[in-house]
Amino acid sequence: MGFCRVNILFLLSLFLLLHQARAAKFHNVSSLKGRKQAGGCNLFIGSWVVDPSFPLYDDSSCPFIDGEFDCQSRPDKQYLKYSWKPDSCALPRFDGVDLLNKWKGKKIMFVGDSLSLNMWESLSCMIHASVPNAKTNFIRKESLSTVIFQDYDVTIQLYRTPYLVDIVREDVGRVLRLDSILAGNAWKDMDLLIFNSWHWWTHKGPASQGWDYIRDGSKLVSDMDRLEAYYKGLTTWARWVDLNVNPSKTQVFFQGISPTHYQGEEWNQPRKSCSGELGPLSGSSYPAGLPPATTVVNTVLKRMKTSVFLLDITLLSQLRKDAHPAEYSGDHSGNDCSHWCLPGLPDTWNQLLYAALTM
Repeated sequence: MGFCRVNILFLLSLFLLLHQARAAKFHNVSSLKGRKQAGGCNLFIGSWVVDPSFPLYDDSSCPFIDGEFDCQSRPDKQYLKYSWKPDSCALPRFDGVDLLNKWKGKKIMFVGDSLSLNMWESLSCMIHASVPNAKTNFIRKESLSTVIFQDYDVTIQLYRTPYLVDIVREDVGRVLRLDSILAGNAWKDMDLLIFNSWHWWTHKGPASQGWDYIRDGSKLVSDMDRLEAYYKGLTTWARWVDLNVNPSKTQVFFQGISPTHYQGEEWNQPRKSCSGELGPLSGSSYPAGLPPATTVVNTVLKRMKTSVFLLDITLLSQLRKDAHPAEYSGDHSGNDCSHWCLPGLPDTWNQLLYAALTM
């Protein structure tokens, strides 16, 4: 009975937060000023425009792209020709040489799930296109993958951990521990950290969710409200950052919630998915509004002592219903409306990362 009461209270408070977020256009409120703005400019409110100079690289020339993100078999190529235009400022052109020179001798790490993989491969390709003859060292492993641009001693790594918190083996099976981050030692001593987590929290069923039980403090449960679990897990991550990151050495970003496009009702196209979509939505609003997970992210970031820059990619990515691999993924059958083509939308995420670091 006590657990149910706590759960109901949490959901009620989350509903109130979500209502306030929508009323105040939470993705642009002053309470996050300095955590998602660059040079006084909100990079994340704007629209998509055709740009003949895009894409920023060719998929056939980049050695880092996984087959699941390679959309070269798509018959339409217009999805490659859109650039993001903020309303209140100009987005600087990505300059890979400039980034390498400024980050010489430093380490950059993406931490999260396959959306972090999407962004890590994108950044590696964008830099490679700027220095195509530079010596690189490319290592792919299950948990830690690395690209080193040897001439500049710049290391870009991916640490795969979909929930950020731990999954451990107990007698009952795989247990998702909402209060534990043992993997964090691998994240220390980085100069730039870009975290991401959400999609795996929504997976349900033994075949797809990655765990058998959730440990919430002293309680072991077979399931719980996923937004509540995400909030608790992200709070544990925030505590880890506050205790272990030295802000004078390390800059911290949160990648933000990457949307899916499986339900056409969200953009007023019932019985549709991303398959066959040929262009972005116009304007700067999404009919379905922001997903509730964005409110969890904003709430947790606001309470942190460490300054974390929110790479607020949700809305601008919601508009790109055309940018998924769909049935053209080179490595997966079916209809992929979760990940993004490369070249494609994650290149814009990295443009925004570059802008935040330089503006």
